[in-house]
Amino acid sequence: MTQGPLHGLRVVEIATLAAGPTVATTLGEFGAEVVKVEQPGSGDPMRTWGDRRDGIGLLWKSIGRNKRCTTLDLRTPAGQDLLHRLLEVSDVLVAGNRPSALARWGLDYESVHAAHPHIVMAHITGYGAGGPKSDRPGYGTLAEAMSGFAHQTGQADGPPTLPPFMLADGVAGIAATYAVMMALYHRDVHGAQGQLVDVSLVEPLTRLLESATLAYDQLGVVKGRSGNMLPASAPRNTYRTADGRWLAVSSASPSIAARVFRAVGRADMAENPAYMDPVRRQERAAEVDEAVAEWVGRHTLDEALTTFEAAEATAAAVYDAPALLADEHLRARGTFLQVPDPDFEQVTVQAPVARLSETPGRVGHLGRGLGADNDAVYGGLLGLSPDKLDELRAEGTI
Repeated sequence: MTQGPLHGLRVVEIATLAAGPTVATTLGEFGAEVVKVEQPGSGDPMRTWGDRRDGIGLLWKSIGRNKRCTTLDLRTPAGQDLLHRLLEVSDVLVAGNRPSALARWGLDYESVHAAHPHIVMAHITGYGAGGPKSDRPGYGTLAEAMSGFAHQTGQADGPPTLPPFMLADGVAGIAATYAVMMALYHRDVHGAQGQLVDVSLVEPLTRLLESATLAYDQLGVVKGRSGNMLPASAPRNTYRTADGRWLAVSSASPSIAARVFRAVGRADMAENPAYMDPVRRQERAAEVDEAVAEWVGRHTLDEALTTFEAAEATAAAVYDAPALLADEHLRARGTFLQVPDPDFEQVTVQAPVARLSETPGRVGHLGRGLGADNDAVYGGLLGLSPDKLDELRAEGTI
């Protein structure tokens, strides 16, 4: 099996929960060695966050994949010294702590860069550096509110709606991952030093919602909530079928809209310019939506999907978790993997998202126990003696 395109890269992760750890998880999937550093005794809150089995957080098993798990008290000089020794032989530091905490520990970017100029440091915080909110604690929920996401999500007559999953953390983690790779490319290809990758939870999500600020800037329009409707696409909604299931339909282009109209028996709409011009069709969005809803409501989900597929129209079933795992296309692609695990025997997790033809990602193991790799990292990698490790344990440093 290939060692991965990032083989030889070492990442030290001192972040917790989701955004920062997502960066290290992705790099680890593609061959980087990830050393996760956690507080002795408690560890990353992700270990017990959300759904649990036998007290172990299920999401931890996936986000902790491929990582070497160590413990280290960064609040102590001995712990800080040991982390600096790790950074001497590493390439990337991923942090999510408040700037004031990192400064107290001597792990702010200025201190890290002075001691280890080769290090690329990804610092993901609630609000990013450089503004009055920089040192405030921040969570994804607050970013989902501030970004404009909640304002635009939900029914028109309903309240702002937050996502039921860690959206802002995930988007920020993806943004920081590609930024880290750009910084490494600059360092390694252009012979430069490392640098700081500063990512907030708010801004990556705001970028996805940029149509709202553009509309306000140029048109003075403040976009509100419109349920499942999308201003640039009609029909676009979820529709209840005769057997009580749900079908999603999208039709951003005129040609696709025409296929949808014919599929639901409304060839008259497909031949009428009033329904084919995007702007005029949007003005009739409620009528268009009602026509699709009426047809879908008279057919089962399987009947509707068969008709839409035959018409090459764009529609999909609304999946729950069992349906997602059973989908024949995703099964053919190997989207989900069954990975052996000492705690749960076997866990089904999603495979690395990007598919590289020559150097694919991998899942070697799932999240390990707290401090499971202390001896391997501090003894094997850094060369500390067994007596020294016992001393560090006794004083609570590891």
